[in-house]
Amino acid sequence: MNLLITGGAGFIGSNLVRWMLARHSDAVIVNVDNLTYAGNLENLEDCEQNSRYRFIKGDIADGGLMESVFREHRIDAVINCAAESHVDRSILGSSEFVRTNIVGTNILLELAKKHSLKKFVQISTDEVYGSLGVSGRFTEDTPIHPNSPYSASKAAADFLALSYHHTFGIPVVATRCSNNYGPYQFPEKLIPLMIANAMQDKPLPVYGDGLNVRDWIHVEDHCEAIDMVLQKGVPGGLYNIGGNSEKKNIDVVKLILRHLNKPESLITFVKDRPGHDRRYAIDSSKIQGELGWKPKHSFEQGIAATIDWYVSNTDWWKRITSGEYQDYYKKMYEER
Repeated sequence: MNLLITGGAGFIGSNLVRWMLARHSDAVIVNVDNLTYAGNLENLEDCEQNSRYRFIKGDIADGGLMESVFREHRIDAVINCAAESHVDRSILGSSEFVRTNIVGTNILLELAKKHSLKKFVQISTDEVYGSLGVSGRFTEDTPIHPNSPYSASKAAADFLALSYHHTFGIPVVATRCSNNYGPYQFPEKLIPLMIANAMQDKPLPVYGDGLNVRDWIHVEDHCEAIDMVLQKGVPGGLYNIGGNSEKKNIDVVKLILRHLNKPESLITFVKDRPGHDRRYAIDSSKIQGELGWKPKHSFEQGIAATIDWYVSNTDWWKRITSGEYQDYYKKMYEER
C-alpha cells in the first residue's frame, strides 16, 4: 500500500506516520507537509532513514504538485491530517483556514476521484458540533453547529468529503475526534503550553473561569482508531473518536502543576476567547461496536507520561517557543 498522509510533520500526523510505519511492514508512507508554523521535521527524525518513508514539502492546495505526488508515488489511499487547526489563530485571521482546510481538501478529493483511490480518510474534530450543555455527548447524528472559523472550515471539509462518496462513489470515511494530547504537540495548545510555562515558572494563562470541559484522548489511541478506520471503516461513514476522559481545563492545569511540584499561584486567568465553547464530550460507541476500537490510555497515566516527555525534551519545545511564538502569545494574552 502506498499511503499519503498529509500534514505528517504536525502533532497528530507525525505520531500517525510513526504508528503506520511500525505496524504495516508493507506500507510506503508519503508525507506531504507545507511546514508552516506547527509542522516540524524534528518530529520525524527517527523515520528519516526508513526506506518506506518519503517526505515532500508542499501545499495540499497546490493542485499541480499534488497531481505529481499521486502520479509519481502511485498513491492507493489518503489520510488527510493537513489542517490549520488552532481556534485562536482562526479568530485573528481565517483565510489560511479556508485555503488549507477547504480548498486543499477539495483538491485531494478530485485527485482521489481521478486516481480511483481505495480509501480516503478525512480527519476532523468534535468542534464541528459546537457546545454541549452539562449533560449528553456528541453522536454521529448530532447536528453540527461550528462556532469558530476553524471549526466552520472543518465542517465544510467534512461535508465536501462525504459528498464525494455519495456523488462519485469515492470510498471516503470521516472521523471526528476529541482533544488530543501527547508528545510532539505544538506548544500553543493547552497541555504543552501549561507544561512549558510551569517548567519555566511563567504565568499559566487560563481562559475565563477555567471551567470549560474537554474530552481528552492520547494521540496514540487516536492513531490506532485512524488505522482501524483506514482498514475497516465503511465508505460514506462517519466515526466519532473519544477518550471518555472529560476534564475541566482548570483541573488539567492544576494536575500539571502538581506533577511538576509547582504552585497554583502561577495560574493567571485571562480574558475569555470569543465564542468559547463550554463543553465537548464524545460518544464513541459506534467505532467501538463496529470496528472493535477502544482507548487504551487512562488520562492519569497518559498525562503523566506526556509531562515526563516534555521534561525530557526541553530543547525541542524551547526552540519552538522562542521568537515569533512569544510575540504571538504576548498579543493574545495582553488583555486580562
